[in-house]
Amino acid sequence: QVQLVESGGGLVQPGGSLRLSCAASRRLFNLNAMGWYRQAPGKQRELVASITGPGSTNYTDSVKGRFTISRDNAKNTVYLEMNSLKPEDTAVYYCNTVPPISPFWGQGTQVTVSS
Repeated sequence: QVQLVESGGGLVQPGGSLRLSCAASRRLFNLNAMGWYRQAPGKQRELVASITGPGSTNYTDSVKGRFTISRDNAKNTVYLEMNSLKPEDTAVYYCNTVPPISPFWGQGTQVTVSS
């Protein structure tokens, strides 16, 4: 059974940075595009960044130029580097395949941007 475990969230001031990590329990990444999703209170979950197996990336407009997604297939890990964070980035962040596979949703990691 595949498990995806997110980590790296926390409380950060506006303008700060965080690096999220997502580790898989088995070799999933080589076969799938992976993505970082987020869900803010009262809002639907959205895809913010994705990366294909060969490494092509895509970002939602609100994070372009600030977030960078990367993957290490040897470590079965995908990362999200977040810079110039804004209060509106506050959400629970999840990783999953793209498109997402429902049983793979993990607990997520909370990111709070506040002064």
